[in-house]
Amino acid sequence: MTYAYDPELAPMLDLLPDSSELDISDPAASREGFRQLIDAMNAELDDSGVTLENLSIAGPGDAPDVPLRIYRPEAQAGVVPAILHIHGGGFVIGDLDSELGICLALCRNLGIVVVSVDYRLAPETPYPGGLEDCYCALNWMHDNTAELQIDPARIALFGQSAGGGLSAATALLSRDRNGPPICFQYLGIPELDDRLETPSMLQFTDTPMWNRPNAEYSWDFYLGENYRRGAETVPYLAAPARAEDLSGLPPAYISTMEFDPLRDEGVQYALKLMQAGVPTELHSYPGTFHGSSMFAHAEISQREAAETLAVLSRGLGLKQTATTETT
Repeated sequence: MTYAYDPELAPMLDLLPDSSELDISDPAASREGFRQLIDAMNAELDDSGVTLENLSIAGPGDAPDVPLRIYRPEAQAGVVPAILHIHGGGFVIGDLDSELGICLALCRNLGIVVVSVDYRLAPETPYPGGLEDCYCALNWMHDNTAELQIDPARIALFGQSAGGGLSAATALLSRDRNGPPICFQYLGIPELDDRLETPSMLQFTDTPMWNRPNAEYSWDFYLGENYRRGAETVPYLAAPARAEDLSGLPPAYISTMEFDPLRDEGVQYALKLMQAGVPTELHSYPGTFHGSSMFAHAEISQREAAETLAVLSRGLGLKQTATTETT
């Protein structure tokens, strides 16, 4: 199928890995390929102005410890807002390094603390393992606000792709368990719906970076043996698009890309949030595809980057809006 990509993005398609390299049907192979891509992307990152700390916290129940990485502004003076960052990767790939540039930029440009969580991946750990790890990290942040020098009333969730889906689920889980307050949820190109029935999911079967075949593998791995993709028994905490009651959730921002199979589930979730009375902002970027923001030179990517900082600044209650890079 032919797609009307943004003129600045279209020439970059040849630089992307081919579909076989992005196929997640073999998790071990896809992780290795993804690791090589991320290593190349991270090689020239500048971490100036940010201090990093790796640690592990007790996992949920009898689960293994959960690795975290804490990003702090070197010039931090006093209490600041914070973000719990949840990486993407179709629930199957990704780790603390896979969105290093994003975390560095958020910390540096917003002057906040960022805590990134290395949740357990599927298929080795299906739902709800990864979600419980994310919720565990959220609780740890609230239990350690004094040590982290963060404001317990200004902790937000940030995730893209599967990380956006897990962020949405973490917000729902915290609401349902009367857990820690969340001031804002940033759901970038979120993966939310296992039913795979939206028009964009049915139409965009061969798009870059993410496509319907990968979406099928992703949900099959994440749901594991206890649930079948598309069945009525799939819980809404696994697939937030299934949630009937979205009331009482924190304010949200949702981004979607025009030629992304996940586009319509993000749009529909935003509408459901609005209808539930949750303050919600939705932005769908024309001519883009899943992950196209990696081409930071494109004007459409620069607009997205500036808006990311603007909405997070507002959602975290910062006095000034930063306008510099986010990758």
